[in-house]
Amino acid sequence: MSGLPRLPARPATGGLRSRRGQGRQVLGYALRRLIYSVPAVILASFVFFWAVRATFDPLTKLRQARDPGVVRREAARLGLDRSVAEQYFLWMKAFVTGDWGVSTRTGDSAQSMLASALGTTVQLVFWGVLFAGVLALAIGTYSAVRKYSLGDHVLTGFSYLGVAMPAFWLGLILIQLLAVWPKEQFGLAQPPLYFVGLHSPGQSGVNADYFRHLALPVLTLTVSLIASWSRFSRASMLDALGSDYVRTARAKGVPPRRIFFRHALRNSLAPFITVVATDSALLIGGLVVTEQIYAIPGMGRLFLDSLLAGDVYVLLPWMLIVAVAMVLFNLAADLGYALLDPRVALR
Repeated sequence: MSGLPRLPARPATGGLRSRRGQGRQVLGYALRRLIYSVPAVILASFVFFWAVRATFDPLTKLRQARDPGVVRREAARLGLDRSVAEQYFLWMKAFVTGDWGVSTRTGDSAQSMLASALGTTVQLVFWGVLFAGVLALAIGTYSAVRKYSLGDHVLTGFSYLGVAMPAFWLGLILIQLLAVWPKEQFGLAQPPLYFVGLHSPGQSGVNADYFRHLALPVLTLTVSLIASWSRFSRASMLDALGSDYVRTARAKGVPPRRIFFRHALRNSLAPFITVVATDSALLIGGLVVTEQIYAIPGMGRLFLDSLLAGDVYVLLPWMLIVAVAMVLFNLAADLGYALLDPRVALR
């Protein structure tokens, strides 16, 4: 047995001092990552600011009045007669102090519009990731343990089908099958599942009405996620089951249940969490199709409406929020990876 590879080292267990040391290490790593991310966020925001300013003109409507004097005064008031770098500095200074400007499309505060949209999208992402993550992990684990079985082939086929289905088509099919058809077929006063917004008029909070609105958007969102994540989970679990430390554990006579939960499942979770966190960050600003189909006023729909209207005072903070979300989700993924796999050093 001495020639067999050794199991991966586990962190020291027990001891208040060791736990405090690990906590300080995680906190220090998180703070360093956040500090290192600041230049990347600033660079991304400047590039997006330059692209938006080069593409959209906030004075488009005013120029239609054909009064050059009014246009010049308004451009000077907004700082549009300055260089792009100066405009960016003024915008960032106002953003940091909470002055995000007013939407040229609706006349509402950009800050309140983005706060409302972000809260709505976070609800969709939370339920979607929770639902898809649990199911994808279960399906991937089953397919890996029962590799090349009938169940594995059937689940693999459904996974490919889920990846291939466009979100807009799937959403329309789900509305017809789970909302419109049951209402018409059984003569219901209301469809069993709603497909407009997240609440009925006069309703709020987490209740039955909320979940009846939430079911179809979350299902539309999660089908492709379950399909792709389950394939990744299957591959990760197969790698763990075929690794040296699992073979060593089997040779030592460790019970199969302990091998599965303590070694294979735990180590396969680390890369799975990285993929889930990265995709979740993309969902913050990427639910354009789902939010448009179900008329949900989230970040994706706000981006599309603002883009079509050239609403630069909403587009700019929207970009910054998405960039910060990417940083935070990636940081969460790295921390989760390190906590699940002690071989990864928090440096």
